[in-house]
Amino acid sequence: MLTENNPPTGSYLPANDSVSSSLRQWLAVGAVTIGAFAFVTTEFLPVGLLPHVARELNVLPGTAGLMVTTPGVIAAISAPGLMLGAGRMDRRFVFLFLTALLLASNLLSAFAPNFTVMLMGRALLGAALGGFWTLATSAAARLVQPRDAAKAMAMILTGVTCATVIGVPLGTFIAGLASWRWSFLATGGLVGVALVAQLFLVPSLPSGVALRFSDLSSLVRRSHPRRSLLMVALVFGAHFSSYTYITPFLLHDANFDMSTITWLLLGFGIIGFVSNFVASATVVRNLRPSVAAMVSLLMFALVLMPVLRHSQFGVIAVVLAWGISFGALPLCFSVWIQRATPDQPEAGSALFVSIIQVAIAVGSSVGGAVVDHVGIRADFLLGSSLALLGLAALASIGTQAQSAARDALPCRATPE
Repeated sequence: MLTENNPPTGSYLPANDSVSSSLRQWLAVGAVTIGAFAFVTTEFLPVGLLPHVARELNVLPGTAGLMVTTPGVIAAISAPGLMLGAGRMDRRFVFLFLTALLLASNLLSAFAPNFTVMLMGRALLGAALGGFWTLATSAAARLVQPRDAAKAMAMILTGVTCATVIGVPLGTFIAGLASWRWSFLATGGLVGVALVAQLFLVPSLPSGVALRFSDLSSLVRRSHPRRSLLMVALVFGAHFSSYTYITPFLLHDANFDMSTITWLLLGFGIIGFVSNFVASATVVRNLRPSVAAMVSLLMFALVLMPVLRHSQFGVIAVVLAWGISFGALPLCFSVWIQRATPDQPEAGSALFVSIIQVAIAVGSSVGGAVVDHVGIRADFLLGSSLALLGLAALASIGTQAQSAARDALPCRATPE
């Protein structure tokens, strides 16, 4: 069996920054990246399929948004809950179990005879999702040498952007050719590839320290981690309260056809992919300015979407600017949380993933209520207001607290 030589979670040995990662280590990162691609494709597949699913299963578009809300709620619980239950279990086996759950989720969704069964399938996704992202964000530095930690995290997050570039638009394309059910079946095949890749490539990842509930509560009691998590929640809530309903907005308010929407979502993902890699080269040295710039760009994009709805060129430009922002934000926030919780990385990752899923669930749910009762344009104004509050939360985190957290322990996420 493959084994990895980096210290178990909870161990902090002096890093040897002169040692480069081996090919086998990068293949392990690649296997996790495939899993990330599969998870994100499954999670956000409904974004491009909302009109199709709502019509066939006879529900309103806002109600269909529960396909995004449900896994978010479950994942918010499973992120810390699964890690608490896993104890010192080898994280490799946890990876495999969660990916198998994802496969079951896709199959159940593909054959769902009604919306209730669809939500059951999405709940299975949520159970797997929270644990997977907690493991992925905390294990990235363990799969490679310390000097390559930021590159490994950026590579895993590439799975996120690639899913946006290829997965979601491809699902929309397949639904246009055949049926939304075939989109879920195709994603299930992708999950099967991810499962095989992890089985053969991910090494043993023993955990030296079991995560305890007291680890989570102690982080929440500290000002810097608490305010950082609030900032993350507001910004992710801003994004998903609006992005969940971008397809109905583009279709009905901006008068795009489905073919153009597919290509525009593809452009959103491509530019986000580029933004993620650019951020990986600069974020460690310029973390706070990077976060401020990307959140500001997100806020202005959400404000301008309804304003420019009658100009297709304007809408395209704003969607691409939105893609630049959200392509960089997950990596920025991941590094930020690592710096805010340097002494308890797995606990920090669990809370980070949990708060993101709460933001996705609450954001998409509240956004759905606004869409159904007020309108999609009002939903984008809600998103921009949440982004503004995210900027206020960032401003409330003093630079001295950020520097103290960074200096408490050398951050593993460094490209050097």
